[in-house]
This record gives sequence, structure tokens and C-alpha cells, in this order.
Amino acid sequence: MKKAFLQLHIAVWLAGFTGVLGRLITLNEGLLVWYRLFISSVTMWIIFSLTKKLQRLSIKDILKLSGIGFLSALHWVCFYGSIKYANISVALVCFSAVGFFTALFEPVFFKRRINAFEVLLGLIVIAGIYIIFHFDPKYKTGIILGVICALLLAFVMILIKQFVQRINSQTLLTYQLSGGFITLSFFMPFYLKQFPTSYIIPDLSDWIWLLILAWFCSVLAFQFSVNSLKKLSAFTVNLSFNLEPVYGIILAFIIYRENKELGWSFFTGLSLIVLALCLQMWRVWRQTKGPVSKEMARELFS
Repeated sequence: MKKAFLQLHIAVWLAGFTGVLGRLITLNEGLLVWYRLFISSVTMWIIFSLTKKLQRLSIKDILKLSGIGFLSALHWVCFYGSIKYANISVALVCFSAVGFFTALFEPVFFKRRINAFEVLLGLIVIAGIYIIFHFDPKYKTGIILGVICALLLAFVMILIKQFVQRINSQTLLTYQLSGGFITLSFFMPFYLKQFPTSYIIPDLSDWIWLLILAWFCSVLAFQFSVNSLKKLSAFTVNLSFNLEPVYGIILAFIIYRENKELGWSFFTGLSLIVLALCLQMWRVWRQTKGPVSKEMARELFS
């Protein structure tokens, strides 16, 4: 149990560290995601093929997962774009809006009633983002990209649910990342034409950070998360992954002193988001006390 708990929090900490790496890597957001997907997908193909954890999929499933992978790639492009146009803290705050979008659109996809409490929590988060947006206009572009990032991730989480009951998580993630890499590759020439850059090949420093991002914050974090799910309760897992943006913001404060760049409006908005997080943790504690389901696990890692 202690080992599983440690692995879970290492995974969450690594996930929170992706924002710091996004600022360290000097490539533009599109190339950053392209290299990350390339390294991660190749690594997963090698590891999961050798360990025989990859399932055979139909062409139909591969195409669907590739489409979901493309949405995931766009989500990451917007996330790192938000960091580069604003900062890590703003990007992670906007990332928190994924709960609102999921609560809003998931009932439409699965034809069920909207959960009013989930929508309320999402609206609290949106109110926090609005306060930051309204009083700190210098972050306008970064906030817009951050909200689009959350919207795209919500669709990824919703769409992936059709696969979680019959395909293992290693296969899902490998095909999802591979599909994201291939589809993003087709669009990269158009992207670079719209957002030209002379810096396309990473230097040694960027290669080191990219490898850390792909190997540690993607592959290793995923493995630790899967291992921890075998022992820990749903409440512990949900609580830990809800803290991912908080961990990321704390790291940004420590490493980049971003707290000195942010005004009172950011901390007011952040307080509302933390309130929504606490209410969500209370709700999960009330409703979920059993083992983590495969569906919940997949939602956490999308």
C-alpha cells in the first residue's frame, strides 16, 4: 500500500512538472508536442511490445483512436501555447475547467441527465477563470488557449470511454499517442506556415528536457499510475489527480517565482477553483469508496 501510494504521488508530481518543462523547452508549442509524441509513442511501442501488453485492434478501432489522439495532440498544443503566451500558473488554472466541460457535454454523448452538482462545480471554476481574465487582460491569449485546451481534453475523456471496457490501458495509450503523432505530422507544415519559426531542430538542452518530458512525465508516470491503481481506493486516486494543477502551480512558484508576476485577481480566481476542488473531493468521498474502475482509471490518464 505504501509503495502504491508513493508511486501515485510520484506520477501526479511528474504530471504537474510538465508545465515547468513546457516553459523550459524553447521550441514553439506545435513542435514541442510533435517531438513529445514521437519519443513517447516509439518508447511505448518498444516497451509494451517486449512485455506483450499490446492487444491486436481492428482497423476501425485504430482509426477511432487516431482521431482521439489528434484531439489529444491539439489539447497539448493549446496547453503549451497557454504557458508560452501567459505562464504555467494561468495555464493550469484554465486546465481546471475540464470538469465543467465534461459535466456539460458527457450527458449529451451518453444521453443521460445532466448532473447539476457537477455543473455547479464547473461554473465555480469558470467564475475563477473569468476573474483572472477580467482583471489581468495581459493573459488574454494564454487564457483563451487554456480554456480550449480544457474543452478538447473533455472531449477526449468522453470519447475514450467506448474503449475502456475491452482494451487495456497500455494499448489505448500507445495507439492514442501514435495516432496523435501521425495526424499532427500531416498538419505540421500548415502549422509552421501560419506560425513560422527558424528553430525546428532542438539543441542539446531541449533534447534533454524533451526526453525527460516523454520518458518520465509520460511513460514512467503512466506506469506508476497503473501500478498504484491495483492497491488504492477511488477516493485516494481522485484526490491525488485533482491536486495535479496545484502541484504544478506550486512548482511554478518555487522554480520561476510566478507568484511575483501574479496579481490579487489570480489568487481570488484560484481560491474559487480550490473551493470547487474541495467540494469535488467531498463528493467523491461520499460517493466512491470501492476499488478504482477501468473507466475511472482511463479518465484520469486521458
